[in-house]
Amino acid sequence: MDQTQLSLLALLVGIIVGSSVVSLIVVAQRARDRALAQGSSELPEGVESMLGALDDPAVVCDTSATVLALSPAAEVFGLDAGSAIADDDLRRVARTARENGAPVSEKLRLRRGAAPAEPRLVAVRAAPVSPRLVLLVLRDITERERVEEMRRDFVANTSHELKTPVGAVSLLAEAIESAADDPAQVRYFSGRMQAEIQRLSALTNRILSLSRLQASDELRDVRDVSIDEVVTAAIESHTIQADSAQVTVVRGGVKGLWVRGEPQILTEAVGNLIANAIAYSPQGSKVGVGVKLDEDVVEIAVTDRGIGIPESDQHRVFERFYRADQARSRRTGGTGLGLSIVKHAVQRHGGEVRLWSRPERGSTFTIRLPRTEAPDLDLVRPKARRKGRKSGSAARPAPVKGDTA
Repeated sequence: MDQTQLSLLALLVGIIVGSSVVSLIVVAQRARDRALAQGSSELPEGVESMLGALDDPAVVCDTSATVLALSPAAEVFGLDAGSAIADDDLRRVARTARENGAPVSEKLRLRRGAAPAEPRLVAVRAAPVSPRLVLLVLRDITERERVEEMRRDFVANTSHELKTPVGAVSLLAEAIESAADDPAQVRYFSGRMQAEIQRLSALTNRILSLSRLQASDELRDVRDVSIDEVVTAAIESHTIQADSAQVTVVRGGVKGLWVRGEPQILTEAVGNLIANAIAYSPQGSKVGVGVKLDEDVVEIAVTDRGIGIPESDQHRVFERFYRADQARSRRTGGTGLGLSIVKHAVQRHGGEVRLWSRPERGSTFTIRLPRTEAPDLDLVRPKARRKGRKSGSAARPAPVKGDTA
């Protein structure tokens, strides 16, 4: 082998050795970087920007469950940067995702804000960001689950309640057919059928009203509403019921108060309270409808001196189809939806319903609504005003039926 060949061989060996050394160095550096990455708790680039753009609560935590970065909404659940996650279930989900190296999804009950707050149903998804870091994304699904449960209960209860009048009508129709040759029996069964049909109609109308209140997020015909007109209309619509039950409806309190809302819905809500008060009042008694102003809140109280409601039942009276006195409800044709309609109607107007009741002493249901300033009637009814001036007579408010003032 001559000198040239030896030189080429030496060069080739040097290249091979050098390449091997470089490869070893690269492999070593990569192994070092991988080891550093596995042991590092530094956030990858872009993670904080991604969290800042999220509407849902989300955090990135390390192996000690310490929050390193979070979205703006995460503070609602008491999650703070630099603090450890307090909830054990949330820590467990993060640990499971890190150990498995794969995303994990669960539903948990977490509290928002202070400890007395109602636990919220939250869908949690955890995904590894690195060997030491885990991304937790929380989505509050409480209202969605509540609406779904409400829908299921509503369908089940409605189906059950409709069976009674429908079955009664079917049986009465058979009875009329079998008694076709007896006019007295036909008249009797026809009257019973008419009563069941009216009950079925009332139940259907109330189901539709409650469905609209529960399904709609906003009121459709919002305007300034006179409480005087609402109370007057509610009392007048139950005059026949009060006369039949020999109950006197007495009205009193402050006048000239206004709220924002839908007159028809508010009138129905007050009317339902009056109807209940009449139904549960003894003959010869009085039902009081009073209006007062509590700072910026208008209160409409309906009081009876009836049988009252036991304390154990008071938290349930606003449930759909719930009846504290089943026997009386059957006699009076009650649907069990009136108070539920009241609750949802008042809530839609930004208010609340309160109950005071004692057995054998009676009950008081109080609707509380935000007050609004009285509108300028010159702007609301300019044409009517001008017409009154031309005729030379001043416009007078119509008398309110049922007033005791």
